[in-house]
Amino acid sequence: MSEFDPPPDAPLTTKEGWNRWVGRDRSAPELRGDWCELAPSERADYDDTRLDYHSELIVVNTPAIQDITKTVRRLLILNRRQISARRGLIVTGGAGTGKTTALTQLGLAHELRTRLRNPVRGTRIPVVYITLPPAATARMVAVEFARFLGLPVTGRANLTDITNSVCAVLCDVGCDLVLVDEIHNISLTTRAGAEVSDQLKYFSERIPATFVYAGIDVEHAGLFSGIRGRQIAGRFATISTHPFAYGSTAQREHWRALIVTLEQALRLHRHKPGTLARQGQYLYQRTNGMLGSLSHLIRGAAIDAILDGSEKVTKAHLDAQRLDRAANIQPELAPGKGSAKRSGVA
Repeated sequence: MSEFDPPPDAPLTTKEGWNRWVGRDRSAPELRGDWCELAPSERADYDDTRLDYHSELIVVNTPAIQDITKTVRRLLILNRRQISARRGLIVTGGAGTGKTTALTQLGLAHELRTRLRNPVRGTRIPVVYITLPPAATARMVAVEFARFLGLPVTGRANLTDITNSVCAVLCDVGCDLVLVDEIHNISLTTRAGAEVSDQLKYFSERIPATFVYAGIDVEHAGLFSGIRGRQIAGRFATISTHPFAYGSTAQREHWRALIVTLEQALRLHRHKPGTLARQGQYLYQRTNGMLGSLSHLIRGAAIDAILDGSEKVTKAHLDAQRLDRAANIQPELAPGKGSAKRSGVA
C-alpha cells in the first residue's frame, strides 16, 4: 500500500492541486443588469458564482509580496550557474501577517512566467510547494516532497531511496523553485530537528533550485542557533512581515489604499464605492492591521450581503463577522513598524 494516494481534490502540496490552483480562473464575474428578473434557478446559479468569487476575492499585491517576488526573481538568476551553496530566502513574521500568501503568490508568479516562456509544458514542474509537519523527521520531509510529485512511497522505503527518487525526478522536470512553509516546526535543539535541517540542506545541494522558507518568528525559534543555524544564516536572506501600521498620515493612506483595492473588487449591485474606505479606522481596530483579517472581514460581509439580498456591505454586516483572536487584540493607533523589513537581501 502506498503512503500517498492523490485525493479527488488534492491540496496545494500536491502537483495536481498546485496545477489546479495555478490554472484557476481568477476573473471577476460580470454584474448582470437583469439580475432582478432572473428565474429562481438562474438567480441561484448567478448568486452562487458570486459567492464563490467573494470566498476568495483577490490577493492584494502588498509591498511585502512585491519585495519577496523581486528578491527571489533576482536569486533565481544568481543561482542559475551555481553548482553549490545557492542562496535562498526566509520569510518570517507573526501569525496572520501574510507569509503563506506571499509564498504561494511567489510560486504562482514564477509558474506563470515559466509557462509563458515555455507554452509547451511537457513534464516541466518549475515549482514545488510543501509544508513541514509538526515534529517532522527527515524521512517525513522526504515523503512530503514525494507526495507533491505523486511518487509512490511504501512503508518499507528508506530515507535514502526516497531522497534519491525525489532528487532524480526534480532534476529531470526542471524544478528551479522550492517553497517550504511552516519552517518554524524545525527545532535545532532536538536531534530530529537537526536531521530535518540537514535533509533540507542535502536537498538544496542535490536539486538545482532556489529554496524559500516561511515560518513564524524564525529568529526566535532557534533556526539560526548553533553550527547548523549559522550555516542557514550564511546562505539565507530574510524578509520580515508585520501587521500594517496606522500612526502616520502615510500609513493611514496606505491602509486606505488596501481597503479601496478590496472594495473595488466587490461584485455587489447596491454597494456604493467609498463606503468601506470611509471606515478605515474602524476596520483597522477590528483587524489589528492584519491584511488576512481585513480580507476575511470584507469577504464575509460581502457574502452576507448576497445571502440576505441587500447587495451592499453595511456596518451591521461588518459587526456580525467573527474574526481570529489576533485581530481582536485592540491595536494602538500610533506609529509602528511597516509591512515588511529586509535583512541581508541579495
